[in-house]
Amino acid sequence: MIKSVICDILGIKYPVFQGGMAWIADGGLAAAVSNGGGLGIIAAGNAPGEYVREQIKLARSKTSSPIGVNIMLMSPFADDVAKVVAEEKVEVVTTGAGNPSKYMNDWKDAGIKVIPVVASVAMAKLMTRLGATALIAEGGESGGHVGELTTMVLVPQVCDATTLPVIAAGGIADGRGVAAAFMLGAVGVQMGTRFLSAVECNIHPVYKEKILKATDLCTMVTGKRLGHPVRSLRTPFSREYSKAEYGGMPDDELEALASGALRIAVQEGDGEKGCFLAGQIASVVKKEQPAAEIVKEVVEEAEPILRRALTWVV
Repeated sequence: MIKSVICDILGIKYPVFQGGMAWIADGGLAAAVSNGGGLGIIAAGNAPGEYVREQIKLARSKTSSPIGVNIMLMSPFADDVAKVVAEEKVEVVTTGAGNPSKYMNDWKDAGIKVIPVVASVAMAKLMTRLGATALIAEGGESGGHVGELTTMVLVPQVCDATTLPVIAAGGIADGRGVAAAFMLGAVGVQMGTRFLSAVECNIHPVYKEKILKATDLCTMVTGKRLGHPVRSLRTPFSREYSKAEYGGMPDDELEALASGALRIAVQEGDGEKGCFLAGQIASVVKKEQPAAEIVKEVVEEAEPILRRALTWVV
């Protein structure tokens, strides 16, 4: 069985994190992943603090294993959510879309292990200095907000730049990806798109069907003009947004066009108005299955690949 230092640090069985996907990763999904031996993570997204508290309580009613909360630091409710996770003493906080430095001391005082998502070596070094527990190096193959560097390029550079354990994310959805991440120097992986197919993932059936039918060229990136690039499935909405982005639409109108689009995709499955976030690896996801089965499956797939790789060394 693959077991790494991150398992010992967090008290989990498998070195597999479930990504904090806004409007998607709720307490039910997080609990299912944690019950399967991974680290389930509740997504705060743009939700207020009390919603996050409710989801933490929901997760804890379903699992006694460690859980995490992902905080999007651009959210107008980030301060409230930061306070809630400290009060609820969640085991892990992951962060994205910003610098969590002003919250770090409060979280560490509450006994929380802080694992920021980083998309560059510079941010990795800063988070190391601030006393993070570990880092999630996320490449641009991932769904949602993305950086410029690919996972293959980013992960080894982050591993070289820090003494902290590194979790690889972006373009990982099966045992091959897990094995590759370990070969690059990571001690674990974070997967988002793969868990969209989980039985416990409560996205609209249309959304789930789009993931299960995805092809290798199914995603595109929009939002670069506003400085917040996002990867999603190619849909009428994403194509129309891309045209508007490079067609001269004013910034405020462009922002308004995207407002609520993820919620519409998740809850209504509307391809005309909804933004279906997904990573480039979506085409690998072929079946719906329980979250615990996904966690175990990807690790078991990775084990023989890693053993075989070692036999090639002479």
